[in-house]
Amino acid sequence: MDVEISKASVVTEEDAEPPGIAGALVTPATPAEDAHVHKRLLEGEFWQLIPAYRDVGQATFLDHHWQSQHAVTRVDKLAATLGELLPEPFFRDVEAGLARAPMSLRISPYIMALIDWRDPYGDPLRKQFLPLGSEQIDDHPMVGLDSLHERDDSPVPGLVHRYPDKALFLALDLCPVYCRFCTRSYSVGVDTDGVAKYHLRAKPERWEKAFDYIREHEQIEDIVISGGDVHNLRADQIADIGDSLLEIPHVRRMRFATKAIAVQPTKFLTDDAWVEALINVARRGRRLGKEVAVHTHVSHPREITWITQQATRRLYSEGVTVRNQCVLLRGVNDDPEILKTLVKRLSYINVQPYYVYQHDLVPGVEDLRTTLDTTLRIEKQIRGSTAGFNTPTFVIDAPGGGGKRDVHSFEHYDRSTGVSVFRSPNIDDSAIYLYFDPIELLPAEGRMRWADPNEHATIIGNAVLAAGLDPAGLPEGLFTQRRRLPVM
Repeated sequence: MDVEISKASVVTEEDAEPPGIAGALVTPATPAEDAHVHKRLLEGEFWQLIPAYRDVGQATFLDHHWQSQHAVTRVDKLAATLGELLPEPFFRDVEAGLARAPMSLRISPYIMALIDWRDPYGDPLRKQFLPLGSEQIDDHPMVGLDSLHERDDSPVPGLVHRYPDKALFLALDLCPVYCRFCTRSYSVGVDTDGVAKYHLRAKPERWEKAFDYIREHEQIEDIVISGGDVHNLRADQIADIGDSLLEIPHVRRMRFATKAIAVQPTKFLTDDAWVEALINVARRGRRLGKEVAVHTHVSHPREITWITQQATRRLYSEGVTVRNQCVLLRGVNDDPEILKTLVKRLSYINVQPYYVYQHDLVPGVEDLRTTLDTTLRIEKQIRGSTAGFNTPTFVIDAPGGGGKRDVHSFEHYDRSTGVSVFRSPNIDDSAIYLYFDPIELLPAEGRMRWADPNEHATIIGNAVLAAGLDPAGLPEGLFTQRRRLPVM
């Protein structure tokens, strides 16, 4: 299928930045300063500001094969791509960060071209994908590798059945780009120095066991197809999974989860077989009266360019619903004006803002986590800034397997110790689920108490009692089965 690519610029001469490295990649104006900022998408061949891409034309850059083949997966490839833009100490800082990271390195040329390499330490896109040793801080004592206990709720490998009528089908363990903050760092990507992965390869025999389980449980109506990322499935695999699920009578809804719209949108412009397979599943679903949607993950407004708009337009023109789920990340999008711009820019390109997640308690990325109080304050400022149906819900995926809860729905929240207590009646009415704010952002009294390991049980017990609950409902092994990365 031929895709018409429009490059009509929306940047006026007055708006344009002077020539230079990543000159157009400045932080966007806020809505208060410019009511139309969400409509001003980065245009042109912006990638040519990167030394390695200086002579790369549009046709080559948009080729999804080229994007995959030129992903940055090692520090030496990073240095070769950036040339003389950054000094040697920066790359040593990256090496130190990777030594402690639970996720391996993989960054697409698209994202490489959007990072402002004039300010790599402050850039919000770099923070998401490239760890630096100088930024890393010790994990919270209650951090765990599989913080959501997905494997505990997996009746067969790669199928998580936690909610009564919904299941998460993990089709594979690979992605086009690896996020530092991945909640599935126990499985996704290649092994790292800190984590030996629980691999879930794209194998039809494993998938069939998941399909059999779904067939046998008629209460399951909703399937999320994720991983990993469905971007890394072949077109025939997209068709096989989609058709297998559509043929199960009680399955009414399915969502294909891919971050490609944010990190490698060229996939939707040049991989015609893959896109057509996805669209055909959606078409067949509509004929059967079933919903097939795409869920993506854009975290910052600068990730959305003219290429993203063309990608989402292709899906929208075929009637495919696209929704966005992002994570609130410190120094990336934990600012109400940035989130307002993101929400409106998503809506502008026909993507529905769906969820904003509280950062999960995963290891190696404590520098990216925010407090629940920060999330509550930002949510208040976002609500009412646009139409209600385009306003995301702010949620926390309750550690320990409690599922998604509205951030306001805690039973108790101690802002001094950073402990919030949640219940989840539709999953386990007797269980208690706890979230923990980053210690370094707590008041001095809270930091001092967490510094003493003998205080941890008392801190948690007091929070549970303040919620009017019995500490007997706490998960077994709460203080003895935490998974840590080595401290350097």
